[in-house]
Amino acid sequence: MAGPTEQIRTRIVPALLTAFGVTILSAGLLTYSVPVQADPTATAPDPSFADVPTPSPLITLPPIGTTTPEPTPSATPPPPADRVATRVRVKKLGIDLPVVKGNAGYPYCNVAMYLSALSQPGFGRATYLYAHAREGMFLPLLETKGHAQRGLEVEVWTSDDIRFVYRISEVFRHVPYDEGLDRPAAATTEELWLQTSEGPRPPPGHPPGPKTQVLATFVSARPTGHVASHPKPHPVVCG
Repeated sequence: MAGPTEQIRTRIVPALLTAFGVTILSAGLLTYSVPVQADPTATAPDPSFADVPTPSPLITLPPIGTTTPEPTPSATPPPPADRVATRVRVKKLGIDLPVVKGNAGYPYCNVAMYLSALSQPGFGRATYLYAHAREGMFLPLLETKGHAQRGLEVEVWTSDDIRFVYRISEVFRHVPYDEGLDRPAAATTEELWLQTSEGPRPPPGHPPGPKTQVLATFVSARPTGHVASHPKPHPVVCG
């Protein structure tokens, strides 16, 4: 009789291995196949019906550095250095005067004058024009209520045939003579100041009286005709 060890080796172990193999096959963990003879009547598969995966569409990106650059705006040419105001008009108030350079003494009559210590139209600062409060001159600035002047257009022509348009925004009354240039001198934008007197000429040795000032803001500037820009001035020495 074989001992227990020999019985385990010759009978129990082979039985366990056989049972384990059947279990693995039934669970699908191993495969077992027998070679199959090819069917001589079968036809080869048509490659045109092959299951070929459809490729995904490619993502395209714009090429780097090929964007069209924005057009560079052309620089505005600087105004001529010798440009000066030559004519001023406030059509709604009946003002239309040639403009000449301010003198060192008492202002002329029949013209407006520019203050050369300040700027000229188109230079981005304050242009300062003044004239007497007389008929045919700047008298309407003194007599017309401030609210009736606001919004009115002021036209200024220049020596290089440019017509500037400004719009009245403020009217200042009773401005002391020695403070009249404080705000215009501090201007940092294109603007126009008009000034006229509020009283008669002071006696000799007395300071000038208070002034009326009109501030107008810039609207536009366009080329214009030479004749319109150069009215013939006829200044008169008046007292």
